[in-house]
Amino acid sequence: MIFAAEADAPVGGVAGWAADLMETLGGPGAGLAIALENLFPPLPSEVILPLAGFTASQGRMDVFAAIAWTTAGSVVGALALYLLGALFGRDRVIAAAARLPLVKVADVERTEAWFVRHGTKAVFFGRFVPIFRSLISIPAGVERMRLPVFLALTAAGSLIWNTAFIAGGYALGARWHEVTDVVGLYSKVILAAVALAALAFVAVRLLRAGRGTRRRTAGSGSVRRP
Repeated sequence: MIFAAEADAPVGGVAGWAADLMETLGGPGAGLAIALENLFPPLPSEVILPLAGFTASQGRMDVFAAIAWTTAGSVVGALALYLLGALFGRDRVIAAAARLPLVKVADVERTEAWFVRHGTKAVFFGRFVPIFRSLISIPAGVERMRLPVFLALTAAGSLIWNTAFIAGGYALGARWHEVTDVVGLYSKVILAAVALAALAFVAVRLLRAGRGTRRRTAGSGSVRRP
């Protein structure tokens, strides 16, 4: 097992699992870990990538191979989600939205129109946002974004993201986890902002529903005089 520092404490948890993959398979192991991270966002790339950099700094893996394999893994994982979105399809998304409380089909259609206009930017810049870097592939598939464009944007964004993290882990060596600590704070801020936006959405929907109910009640209670 790869050690977190020159000390004797081995890496555990997700990092230990990723470390074992890299120890066994080298660059392909790092690529496999990142492919799975795309499919299961709770597996954090901000842990796997700096650890890959540290592994390379120890001579167990070539740093350029680590970048190449993790970028390939990002593309493979994103492609799997793209195909899932394409398989699910627009009609099923609309039908599912129609059954969900507090969700209007019109909102989904507006989101769809926004993605049609800005989808290329969303796919590229989404690679730099935790959680969404994986999930953005699904609407791309639903909207059937041209596959060569999707793959090129995903590869470009992933190359930048992966290179930055691997380089950080490579430079810091045994202190690779400092990269994870910094990005962990960034991830928490992003997730908190999303949670607040979701709460605001629900609150607005409930307020509108309440007003509509009061109007209908008031209208039914009025008496028309001849």
